[in-house]
Amino acid sequence: MSKTIFITGASTGLGKVTAKLFQSEGWNVIATMRNPDNDTELRQLENVTLLPLDVTNTGQINDIVSKAIAMQDIDVVFNNAGYGLVGPLEAVSDEQLARQLNTNLLGVIQVTRAFIPYFREKESGLFITTTSMGGFLTFPLNSIYHATKWALEGWSESLSFELGLFNIGVKTVAPGGIKTDFIGRSLDPVTHPAYEAAMQKVFGLFVEDNLSPAEQIAGVVYEAATDGKDQIRYVAGEDAKRLYERRNAIGAEAFRKELGSMVFGDGKF
Repeated sequence: MSKTIFITGASTGLGKVTAKLFQSEGWNVIATMRNPDNDTELRQLENVTLLPLDVTNTGQINDIVSKAIAMQDIDVVFNNAGYGLVGPLEAVSDEQLARQLNTNLLGVIQVTRAFIPYFREKESGLFITTTSMGGFLTFPLNSIYHATKWALEGWSESLSFELGLFNIGVKTVAPGGIKTDFIGRSLDPVTHPAYEAAMQKVFGLFVEDNLSPAEQIAGVVYEAATDGKDQIRYVAGEDAKRLYERRNAIGAEAFRKELGSMVFGDGKF
């Protein structure tokens, strides 16, 4: 019998590629996005159902989760919706702050909470959440984005204990840079004259040659969904693995200073 995955943020990028991969492997896919009427690709695939979902809309979350459960027996929930708020904290507006927290953190928590009773009753299920290498290390001028991703990592680890009581799994996939239109589409840059030079140096870190194909990261999501391992974190992409290993090798404080010096020069760190 085919399994079913429920995906948030499936309109483009990693979410869409993951939906296509699972569909190609014989899964049923419920792909959610804010505006499914705009999709011209996923709706053409067999066993893919599109549903509208804005993860910042709590009422819609509950309605769509109920609808999805009524449609099919769901095995995996992939919390993927998110974007990056980049820039100095003092320039972030209240609206930008709320949107980042509501999308990247509260939306994930609320989608998960809506599915828990269903998974608990059948004593099976798996939650996979896209975090980031930005959930275990940080880059300058990304503090609110990192706040959400570090929070998701800690939340996932704690949640794994309580849901493990009911044979429900919790996993995270932490990619580095992905070769999608993320920088153009899913970044919300905040500017401030005092930080302009620093912003340019930070953006200079993300070189196209160092980014991973979305298909590679989707493969890690599929691995997490199917390997049956009692493992929470899956570091995905060569850049993320390299930085994660370096941070573990020299320690968090030394790594922070090394990265700061690389971006801003030795005089600042």
